[in-house]
Amino acid sequence: MSIHPDQQPIQSSPTGNKSGRSGDGSVDRRPVTITQLFEKKALGEPLVMVTAYDYPSATVVDEAGVDLVLVGDSAAMVVLGYPSTTPVSMDEMVMLSGAVRRGLKTPLLVGDMPFGSYEASNEQAINNAQRFIKEAGCDAVKLERGGASAERAKAIVDAGIPVMGHVGLTPQSAVQLGGFRAQGRTAARGKEVIEEALELQQAGCFAIVLEAVPSELTEALVPHLSIPSIGIGAGPAADGQVLVYHDLLGIWQGRPAKFVRQYEQIREAMVRGVGAYAEEVRTREYPSSEHEYQMAPDEAHELQAWAAGIHNIGFSKNLG
Repeated sequence: MSIHPDQQPIQSSPTGNKSGRSGDGSVDRRPVTITQLFEKKALGEPLVMVTAYDYPSATVVDEAGVDLVLVGDSAAMVVLGYPSTTPVSMDEMVMLSGAVRRGLKTPLLVGDMPFGSYEASNEQAINNAQRFIKEAGCDAVKLERGGASAERAKAIVDAGIPVMGHVGLTPQSAVQLGGFRAQGRTAARGKEVIEEALELQQAGCFAIVLEAVPSELTEALVPHLSIPSIGIGAGPAADGQVLVYHDLLGIWQGRPAKFVRQYEQIREAMVRGVGAYAEEVRTREYPSSEHEYQMAPDEAHELQAWAAGIHNIGFSKNLG
């Protein structure tokens, strides 16, 4: 886990959130640990997880006080413009995770292992998980599905790296699952999802993401989990919830999934702002005098006199 020795001692606030004050009056909090996640689960305190993909979004979610941040492979679509999550590479995910790390002080940071980064062998899985920790500064990694992935998860855990599991709708295998649709809507398929989650728990995962599954499935599973569950379209019975940053803020222009609640419409404001800028440039309203730098009058007069005679100078030196 990441250690931040510059953090100040903390005290419990009246709301139950742990906070302290630094010398300048700003709130200081200690980095969230896996132990604290288990404590919150035991106390029935909901866990808050959000995705982030760059330094600015990291500073926003940190200041907002979330518990966990996932650098999800959804970055492939919402940040990098790919048509699905599968094309994103390890290099891209490590780069994005490093940017997020530099913007975080408090939340636990989880790097999402992309398609093709862990399936081939335990050795491949460990090597790539280590990249998230060593190069990007992540606290943990996430991988999808049970079965062979549970074996990979165990290998990574045995190598000393915390792992978050992911069952239900697993985007990396969406084609096999019939597209981006809810999973576990029949008893037979629901049993498979539950078995995958229990496999990942047995493998040593510290938490499980449940995506796009019926609430009844979550209700049946959670009593059998000793580790925190994080829902996304999985109903209120999960120990916490996660949403994609670009979805909850209305930045992503695509149609949101059924489970998404948009708390702001940032994209509309962004388009308005850039449109207003473009209009003022075209009408020469921007820049105005308050946006200009000025020279001293005598310096300006000297430069203008020199510039007026440039055509008589005849530059002969090589400007390349």
